[in-house]
Amino acid sequence: MDQIAGDGGRTSLFSGGFSVSEAFEGSEAIAAARGLARSFLTDAQAVHGLPVSGRAMGMVQLVVSELVTNARKYAPGPCLLTMQVEGGVVEVTVWDSSTALPAVLGPDPGRVGQHGLEIVMAVCQSFKVQRELVGKRITAAVVLVDDPGDDVAGRRA
Repeated sequence: MDQIAGDGGRTSLFSGGFSVSEAFEGSEAIAAARGLARSFLTDAQAVHGLPVSGRAMGMVQLVVSELVTNARKYAPGPCLLTMQVEGGVVEVTVWDSSTALPAVLGPDPGRVGQHGLEIVMAVCQSFKVQRELVGKRITAAVVLVDDPGDDVAGRRA
């Protein structure tokens, strides 16, 4: 694994939010990215006092895993993972060098594989893809706590 940004690039933001960024390249990038997500959300609880449900912890790691997997699979070179918490939501953004936009396939229980973006879109509050001058940026947002009305974290209303 080659982690390109040394200490995880942790940053506090003026508006009460905070973020972390790290670049990944190599075969162990996906596990390292999940570990960064777990560490980041653990810090959100322990250091910043934010509530993070167990479901949100799992959903963010799943989203990170799927987005980094796609970046490593379909784009040459490193990918950049950024997570930012603000307003009770964590935004997970993955940049990669490919300008090809992802194909979001419809649900098909008979299809083997290629369900990653389908899963991400099902568990996120929002999902967007931006083409950049170099590459693209995919951002998915997951709420940090389950709704008192029993709506689970990350689900769309």
